[in-house]
Amino acid sequence: MDPEAAKTDAAVIARVCSAGGLIALSAVLEPLPHDFPAAVLILQHTSPEYDSHLAEILDQRTALPVRAATDGQPILAGQVFVAPSGRHLLVTPQRTLALIPSGRFPPSRPSADLLLTTLAMAVGPQVIAVVLTGGGQDGATGATAVHHRGGLVLASDEATSQYFAMPQATISRDNAIGLVLPVDEIGHRLIELTSAPILAGPLSVPSLQPNQ
Repeated sequence: MDPEAAKTDAAVIARVCSAGGLIALSAVLEPLPHDFPAAVLILQHTSPEYDSHLAEILDQRTALPVRAATDGQPILAGQVFVAPSGRHLLVTPQRTLALIPSGRFPPSRPSADLLLTTLAMAVGPQVIAVVLTGGGQDGATGATAVHHRGGLVLASDEATSQYFAMPQATISRDNAIGLVLPVDEIGHRLIELTSAPILAGPLSVPSLQPNQ
């Protein structure tokens, strides 16, 4: 396979969070090696008026290159793309990123449900959704879409979530959740899940039990 084609056909991991997210995102990113074989999308709720520096901060905490998502950007393995403030982050059927204005008013901005739902429709069984600390229920519907399309859903456990409402909303969805883990274990589990040949085809983790 063409190496460049492989970069765009790889698994995609979306990590969504809200309050308390910087610590959780840093803990999940830190173990990932520079040759991590999946693409990573990151979304944290922020006010549209806030000039976010999340991409710059996380770039100092991982071996992977981290950049703010841009409209039309191809989703590439081994890179991390962060949703900018004031924009909803979507994924197109061509596996590129799309940004649309989030507007001044809620619901949650950027929307985890919009990202996960469009990602599920575009990438299907090669999606891993990770729901981390935060308030509210954003992400639960999108995570259900990921599960429905054959992807895997992870959530941080109550003991290691600074705010548990957001992961709890996903965990409470019938059959949507695949694994509930301490935050410090999620990065290491993602390395296992993205190791060949697990993601050579549709995502399958037969050796893992739900909520393990």
